[in-house]
Amino acid sequence: MKSIFFKSLAFCFVALSLWSCKKDETQTVSVVGAAGTLTASATTLSLVQSNGAQPALTLSYPLATSSGYVVPVTSTLQFDLKGTNFAAPKEVVVTTKTYAPTVTEINNMILALGGKVGVAAQLEVRLKSGAAVNDLTYSNVITLNATPYLASAWIYVPGAYQGWDPTTADSLISLSSNGVYTGMIAYTAGNLEFKITPAKKWDVAYGDAGAGKISSSAGDNLKSPDAIVKQVTVDLNAKTIAFTTPNEWSIIGDATLGGWNNDTDMKVVNDGKSNNYSIKTTLTAGALKFRFKHDWTVNLGGSLSALTNNGDNISVTVPGTYTITLDVAAKKATMVKN
Repeated sequence: MKSIFFKSLAFCFVALSLWSCKKDETQTVSVVGAAGTLTASATTLSLVQSNGAQPALTLSYPLATSSGYVVPVTSTLQFDLKGTNFAAPKEVVVTTKTYAPTVTEINNMILALGGKVGVAAQLEVRLKSGAAVNDLTYSNVITLNATPYLASAWIYVPGAYQGWDPTTADSLISLSSNGVYTGMIAYTAGNLEFKITPAKKWDVAYGDAGAGKISSSAGDNLKSPDAIVKQVTVDLNAKTIAFTTPNEWSIIGDATLGGWNNDTDMKVVNDGKSNNYSIKTTLTAGALKFRFKHDWTVNLGGSLSALTNNGDNISVTVPGTYTITLDVAAKKATMVKN
């Protein structure tokens, strides 16, 4: 009887010992190291477009670590304009202990975050380290001073309206090279289909992926909703396309196709700086004026050689097809009968 009792007691001690060991194992935890110190090789940056491929600066920092029960951790550099408290930062995940963004990358980053061309900006950067959203630490913040330059980029819109030739196709412009391009395209009746090409050739062409999306693997052509001048905006980051009414110059009047109730939009060269608008259109006997953003707040009339705001209606005495040009800076226009 004693033998059975002692055997049972021994078994209990062994079980208790094993349970204690197992309990000790489950108490092993992961310790994630705090974000270390961030340093920069320079804080006043010279952004010159001709040096675009050169490093603007070098950022140095320790990488995120974990000990004990090892878990995956990440190190991320966050960039945002000063005063925003990193509300919507540009993030770069890093796997080495230094990061040397180029002049072009810093310039485009400032512009994409809301900086203005030619205006001094302050860009803040910090290191974010951790394994999960509830286990993050941040380094010191470094302020970088730089003035961004104009860094325009273009994509092209070959289509039926111009004979499907990418070498002569109209363009859309991104003033900050941030991947969002916009411009005015004059679509004509029966010629609404087109594609988007990053260069003036057919090597890569974006087609209609449906629901406002574009894709380089989509075979279907894109299509304008109307045979008029449209403001076309393409976001190559989100792969989207949108058509809107241009907030630009138009003609209006009983001599125009739309009468006094509907604007006929003019077309500007999509170079981001042109002030010259043009349109080839049919006019009847009557009158017309130029106006901005489909609104009478800013409108031009009077003599074609010396237009004035709120000037008199411009008379059209001979019906026909005209090429009309408007030089906004010089406040003068021409109407040439074709």
